[in-house]
Amino acid sequence: MKKVLGIFVLAFMVFGFAACNGDSGAEEKDWNIVMITDVGTITDKSFNQGTWEGVQQFAEDNDIPAMYFRPNDGTQAEYEAAIDLVVENGANVVVTPGFLFETAIYNKQFEYPDVRFILIDGEPHTPDYSTYETADNTTNILFQEEQAGFLAGYAAVADGFTKLGFMGGMEVPAVQRFGIGYVAGAFYAANELDFSITFPANRYTYLGDFDASPAHITAATGWYSSGTQIIFAAAGGAGQSVMAAAEAETGFDAKVIGVDVDQAADSETVISSAMKRLAVAVQQELTAIIIDGEGNGGTTLVKGADEDAIGLPLGDSFKWDTFTEAEYETVYALIEDGSIVVPATEDELETFLEAHAGNPDVADLVEATMSEAE
Repeated sequence: MKKVLGIFVLAFMVFGFAACNGDSGAEEKDWNIVMITDVGTITDKSFNQGTWEGVQQFAEDNDIPAMYFRPNDGTQAEYEAAIDLVVENGANVVVTPGFLFETAIYNKQFEYPDVRFILIDGEPHTPDYSTYETADNTTNILFQEEQAGFLAGYAAVADGFTKLGFMGGMEVPAVQRFGIGYVAGAFYAANELDFSITFPANRYTYLGDFDASPAHITAATGWYSSGTQIIFAAAGGAGQSVMAAAEAETGFDAKVIGVDVDQAADSETVISSAMKRLAVAVQQELTAIIIDGEGNGGTTLVKGADEDAIGLPLGDSFKWDTFTEAEYETVYALIEDGSIVVPATEDELETFLEAHAGNPDVADLVEATMSEAE
């Protein structure tokens, strides 16, 4: 870690901790929360920002100091150095959003048994994935992204979109689940409403990163120019590139479905967002640790519709033309009560579509589509 940056952050953190010596009321302990970002920033309009907003809101509500720190690089060494730095300077609750922290947390949870770790979208493991272990001071929070993806796919088709696409960021489980759910929801709605949709294999892809880039704009522009009407961009910052392509498209009204948080404010082309309610989830665990004095250490929490942890935004951000909030609530309730069990894997998707898509050719089509993930 660069010395100059380290000194700056050190001074900033000491100031913040000294200035806000809050009392949780649960224990006679001075809590200090630090969120360490992954390769993104807290203004990425996606995963990091959503998590930080939850940390920040909890801290303000309970008069507890909270800071964030962004490592220089997205490497295990940098992540471990960042954890060392913040712990050495008083952090006793460390929030890490993203699977990139899995190995770093695996190591540091044992080194700092008195620090509480909250790992979003991952589970601690060794670098070779041979050993998974969650210590008593670590809570993992996973989401049923497939449910949010399903709602997005269902809504798109129910609203009249017939030519769909999916652009994921990195090919990781959370992004794959978003895509699988999206495909399932689209074909489920098409069958239910007797619509014919187009979702070919070459309209399902992973971009390889979560960064905005001209290359991603070019790729999305090519899809829109060839007739794709709406793209679900489960791609973090790379979603901004898809939005830019949609904004530039003059042939027709190209649309985007955002991800993780409500991205309606990012572009007029964003008609909805497949959300993980990151802020709510992190606040729930901070409350369990700091206010209730317990927490869920040593466990992995999987949050979905039952916990109101996923969904599409309502109100002004609900921009569908014909698909109504009442119809959305009906579909949501079917997922929540288990009437619709959304597939999370490729095998489950094929079985789901055989049962619910009605088209005997769909399973083969989706198998070709999902081959992008192999």
